[in-house]
Amino acid sequence: MRVIVLGAGVIGAATAYYLARDGHQVTLVDRHEGVAREASYANGGQLSYSYVAPLADPGVWTKLAPWLLSPTSPVRFRPQLDPLQWRWCLQFLAACTSARSAETTRHLLRLGHASRRLMDDLLALEPALDFAYVKSGKLVVYRDTASLVSAGRQVDYQSRLLGDGDHRQQVLDAAACVAIEPALEHIRREIVGGVHTPSEDTADCYRFSMALVDRMRAVSSENVCLFDTVIERLRVSGRQIVGVDTRNGRLQADAYVLAGGCDSPRLVRPLRMSLPIYPLKGYSLTAPIADANAAPTLSVTDFQRKIVYARIDGHLRAAGIADIVGYDRAIKRQRMATLIAEARAVFPGAVDYRQVEAWTGLRPATPSGRPILGRTPYANLWLNVGHGALGFTLSLASGRAVADLIGGQPPFVALDGLTLPGLAR
Repeated sequence: MRVIVLGAGVIGAATAYYLARDGHQVTLVDRHEGVAREASYANGGQLSYSYVAPLADPGVWTKLAPWLLSPTSPVRFRPQLDPLQWRWCLQFLAACTSARSAETTRHLLRLGHASRRLMDDLLALEPALDFAYVKSGKLVVYRDTASLVSAGRQVDYQSRLLGDGDHRQQVLDAAACVAIEPALEHIRREIVGGVHTPSEDTADCYRFSMALVDRMRAVSSENVCLFDTVIERLRVSGRQIVGVDTRNGRLQADAYVLAGGCDSPRLVRPLRMSLPIYPLKGYSLTAPIADANAAPTLSVTDFQRKIVYARIDGHLRAAGIADIVGYDRAIKRQRMATLIAEARAVFPGAVDYRQVEAWTGLRPATPSGRPILGRTPYANLWLNVGHGALGFTLSLASGRAVADLIGGQPPFVALDGLTLPGLAR
């Protein structure tokens, strides 16, 4: 079957890889000059399979005022003359309940654990893949007792869902956190404890995406990438997609996969489909490590600050901030300064902060935090969208499941709770 994958971020790359491995003829299309040039390019580097804490949780209500009023807040809202922004925000607040958060956790854990199994399979099948992959483990640190107690409840809930296995987690006090990650010594008195998950990994999402696309092309010379190709619209006849109009001409195939990140809602809106996806603008910095002892070896998440840290091939990556400010892709000096200041405060001697490579990207987020996968009302159009900050983590299971559906097979992982509302079959 001829399949066009629209979008060459990590989600599109994973989908294209599995489709090619299944014997389909794949065309990967993206407006940029190469793979993973938007949200996937310089993300936090974490593969968080076993510890998920949806942004939409009941604790949001007590944080709303600080988030709205502080210029250095990790989450910032700037109203736009855009009804889609307001609708998304209202849906997000509606998802901030204990029941909805628990439901989202259950679905994300299922998809995350499927991705970890597939990562193990991929590394066994493709041992030469080079993307700075390390079994680092992850430590989420908390700065107040209430948050740590809530995290303990989350650990208990996840443990009941997952049972025994190599994904076990521990709730630690501050001294134990510093014992397993000595680079946190500088903030020992600012944290009350943390959650340690030894089974989590770190890697470079950009290099991972490129490696998957290289393997896709190696399967067959008929598998191609069309970069610098702006997607303008989907052409429809009845309940079928009959082509994709681009600035370089029309493309046609037997099946189409939409993996276009934040651009996905625009492409399906003329088809009378509504995708509840809105960008959460994030920032990252990458800098060469100057003092190995001052940089973390674990992947570290500062829960209150909403910042993640990872060591990637001799560099420290710090990523965070969630700005609900529309589709502006410009790096804002004040927000970047906030990220640098937070990183310097936690790991002051780790890197030379004058050598920072700054980046920003738009994470395609749904209000609940769950991606949208699978069927649409159009028989040959498939969705792989809305992964928010978990695109890297969930990419393999999402790509494998959509490739299975296109091939007429049961998906590798159950997709209940992850399909477009009203279309689960």
